[in-house]
Amino acid sequence: MCGIVGCVGRPDETLDVLMHGLSKLEYRGYDSAGVALANGTVDIEKREGELENLEAALEGIDLGGPVGIGHTRWSTHGPPSDRNSHPHADCEGQVAVIHNGIIENFQTIKDELIAAGHEFESDTDTEVVPHLIESALADGASPEDAFRAAMERIEGSYAIAAVFAGGDAVYCARADSPLVLGVDDGATYLASDVPAFREFTDRVIYLDDGEIARIDDDGWTVTTLAGEPVDKSVHTVEWDAEETGKSGYDHYMLKEIHEQPRALRQCLRGRVDELGGTVELDELDEPPRPTAVQFVACGTSYHAALYGARLFQDAGIPAQAFLASEYVTSPPPAGDALVVGVTQSGETADTLSALREAKGRGARTLALTNVVGSTVSRECDHVIYIRAGPEIGVAASKTFASQLAALNLFALATANGGDRDALGALRDLPSEVQAVIDDSTAAAVATEYLDAEGYFFIGRGLNYPVALEGALKLKEITYRHAEGFAAGELKHGPLALVTENTPVIAIATGDGELARKTVGNVKEVEARNASVIAVTDGQSDIERYADHVLPIPETHPRTAAVLANVQLQLFAYHTAAQLGRSIDKPRNLAKSVTVE
Repeated sequence: MCGIVGCVGRPDETLDVLMHGLSKLEYRGYDSAGVALANGTVDIEKREGELENLEAALEGIDLGGPVGIGHTRWSTHGPPSDRNSHPHADCEGQVAVIHNGIIENFQTIKDELIAAGHEFESDTDTEVVPHLIESALADGASPEDAFRAAMERIEGSYAIAAVFAGGDAVYCARADSPLVLGVDDGATYLASDVPAFREFTDRVIYLDDGEIARIDDDGWTVTTLAGEPVDKSVHTVEWDAEETGKSGYDHYMLKEIHEQPRALRQCLRGRVDELGGTVELDELDEPPRPTAVQFVACGTSYHAALYGARLFQDAGIPAQAFLASEYVTSPPPAGDALVVGVTQSGETADTLSALREAKGRGARTLALTNVVGSTVSRECDHVIYIRAGPEIGVAASKTFASQLAALNLFALATANGGDRDALGALRDLPSEVQAVIDDSTAAAVATEYLDAEGYFFIGRGLNYPVALEGALKLKEITYRHAEGFAAGELKHGPLALVTENTPVIAIATGDGELARKTVGNVKEVEARNASVIAVTDGQSDIERYADHVLPIPETHPRTAAVLANVQLQLFAYHTAAQLGRSIDKPRNLAKSVTVE
């Protein structure tokens, strides 16, 4: 979602630091950008559109100050425009505010402020905050007390930062939206995500809900909304700033697809004892032994959750996957089930809400996430890290593969290991993913179907979630219609949409009943003149009925799904590249969805 960045302690470089931070947060998705620097006055510059529009507006402008904040906006209230861009100011231009999230009671507050004589210039919910601060200042409050008073008045989700004319500090607060401080010798930073300042420091402080931070030349202080001091730990980020660069690739997504072997090695390293036939997850003092598992997740992570649920079902443990947003509004009975939140960022608002709902009803919770120190990792009873490293592309790639690998580890650890074939397949998975990447003909196959009216993805068993994910990847970055189905459901309605101009991408691995039935579904679409792209390990005879084949190595069913997904990622990527799409920043989408 929106990106926040702030800086204190580099007075000659404040603007450069802010612009660098905003460039590192572009992956979150945005439609406008702006900065505010405070000195004797508060100077604001902001523009609709790409960051380069803001850069052009700043050319020739002397915008300086010892403290500053910057923002990339993803629209919620009011369309993208210069006037709706952040930062927003009060009537006198003495306060500038940036905000991620949604202020639920903004209309009530706005009506009161208008009645009191305040004038508004935007359609946003955010603009009530600088006016609330202005009112408190007029009543004699200090900047910090005025900021605190505004935070006590608003309701909803937020990460908010503010600067004041004549001030030497940035004030910030969070509630259900991520905010992190970066600590360096002589300088302090704040951001919605670590990449914004990782080039400058690897020491971070994660703010919790209901906390307010002040950063100034003396460093940082954190208090509660009531003003009570809070002791915070300083954590060290383990990944390097270079990991967030493109490394010569045309797009982050392609780089991250190619990083999957390394990400999988990081996920598996030190966790698999193949000789002993066991899995050890150091994060878990004692692996939970649930009688049932409920997964909650959104988007790509939901597809990983469906895969994870199937693993537990196959182990004889009742398991279901729920869309987190639906789980919150209609929670199923939890009983003594373990509720597992799958979220790459650890900040997904719907997933956090679902986990809080479950925990409020007495359920144990576990987070499967990529980000150490994220909200979900701090709030859940247990946590498993997928260890994929930073992912910048909006469309998830290496994190999905690592989620599937980590879910395998979790399922095997819960079942006391024992499946030596699965453990061996996991050991070989990184090298087999590399082989798929090296030998893939997905680019050539994609060329054949650029004019397709739509794309259908089908699979059974563990391949069904992969079919859903393949369709999601294609629609995310190509803007073409794509749908994924359980292969057996194709004849229960979707077959009506199949034509000679709607290719069907079928995943068939192994030679068992599921593969044979998938081949039967392929024959159905072939009879209706649809083209078939088969993703297969060659064990079935699906190739006889396919127009094109994207092969994968023969392996265990668990890992075959991971390999099939790599081919689908490459197919989506090359389709989007040949269509000239904005692959790393697809329209209307954000990397981390921190509003419900």
